[in-house]
Amino acid sequence: MRILIAGAKGQLGRALVRVAPQHHITALGHERLDITSADSVREAVRTTHPELIINAAAYNDVDGAESHASLADAVNALGPRLLALESAATGIPLVHVSTDYVFDGATDRPYHELDPPHPLSAYGRSKLAGELAVMTLNPRHYIVRTAWLFDAEGRNFVNTMRALAGQQQVRVVCDQYGSPTYATDLARGIVRIIENNQFGLYHLAGAGGAASRYELVSYLYNILGVTTEVVPISHREFKAAAVRPAFSALTSVRQPPVALPTWHEGVRAYCDAVG
Repeated sequence: MRILIAGAKGQLGRALVRVAPQHHITALGHERLDITSADSVREAVRTTHPELIINAAAYNDVDGAESHASLADAVNALGPRLLALESAATGIPLVHVSTDYVFDGATDRPYHELDPPHPLSAYGRSKLAGELAVMTLNPRHYIVRTAWLFDAEGRNFVNTMRALAGQQQVRVVCDQYGSPTYATDLARGIVRIIENNQFGLYHLAGAGGAASRYELVSYLYNILGVTTEVVPISHREFKAAAVRPAFSALTSVRQPPVALPTWHEGVRAYCDAVG
């Protein structure tokens, strides 16, 4: 299959290229495919002639979106809309990657695909707007919600905490829960759903139950053999511009399910990758 990937320089874009050698992939970064420009989208699609588009491009600065809402909306809402319009016009499917932050976290169980979204932040609202645009404009869509993405390369929470591993002590939030997801595992899951050719909404995130950031870092340091003390604290001790859901773990009710490895397995694979 000829696949066009937008957002080639992000951690998911790079992972998709790694895990799908059986497909002919054209992976374009922002300088070659600006998803907020209709002309750029049209040019990329009509010169590469893809049979499927994967949108891995996003504005992921959750706190930054509060003061740069127009930029978040452009990348996370307008961009998917333009990709949906162009892919529908050319008769090809579109994969769009979204987030657990479309939910408000006011539950004590993982969210599934039938749960109604209710975002708390500008970032979450922009991502939900992107989902709705894709659903409305291209019926041949795969919308993939994921959570707490990490990879050996790029900016993410796990890399930040690994960089702090030499300190005597780190303080990590213990009262917000999600589904840590290794980018390589997510990429493989996306390839499976497009090869199954069943359109719709998917939750793809690390299995194994919900984890707090404190539990994630504690497990990471244990695997790395790091002796740094991990101190649990409330999210209220950190001043953040955006409100985050207290519990946004994801699960799936799709049949057949497309399950990812556990987040524990993802952390171990990550540690193998970083040496």
